[in-house]
Amino acid sequence: MNTPAKNLFLLTALGAVLSLSVSAKAAEVGQPAPDFTLTDIDGNTHALSSYKGKMVVLEWVNPECPIVQKHYNKSGNIPGLQKTCTAQGVVWLSINSAAHGQQGDFDPAQVKAWMQKVGAAPTDYFRDQTGMVGHLYGAKTTPHIFIINPAGTLVYAGGIDSIASADPADIARATNYVNAAMADLAAGRPVALSNTKPYGCSVKY
Repeated sequence: MNTPAKNLFLLTALGAVLSLSVSAKAAEVGQPAPDFTLTDIDGNTHALSSYKGKMVVLEWVNPECPIVQKHYNKSGNIPGLQKTCTAQGVVWLSINSAAHGQQGDFDPAQVKAWMQKVGAAPTDYFRDQTGMVGHLYGAKTTPHIFIINPAGTLVYAGGIDSIASADPADIARATNYVNAAMADLAAGRPVALSNTKPYGCSVKY
């Protein structure tokens, strides 16, 4: 490889590493939530920045994950949260970062059928097949929850609740971290538990 070409290669590689480093550190509680643009299952494009001024919940989802099923069709827990939050003006965005052909990579028709079956009620559902947004936020599991306040600051990142199990019976005795965070925000308080450990299936990047 000649010197100019080698230098170009090295600069490109360095740029890629720097880009990955910035992305890996981009989503941090207490800092502005990284902006992104995704297309919903109806083909409409949305930018996170367009929701500034509203509370936003990002929920990583995989319809075939047993832990997601615990909180959806086996209990109605997350659909109930979605309905409560959106009724209060919160924007709830469900994001599936499964790569093409991976578990839970439903096409739009399958997504709509699943949502109807389980009573899901997010504001929008997005497929992030490249994993770009999932990696930007460091989404590890399904579910994995991120809450962004009206100023655009990430104020919560972590699990849906405090009991990491597949048993729907545990939901009633667990601390629901979304409800707790929303209560703090409604009262004008900082979110007491702003970082918690998510649990569930690994995101199928």
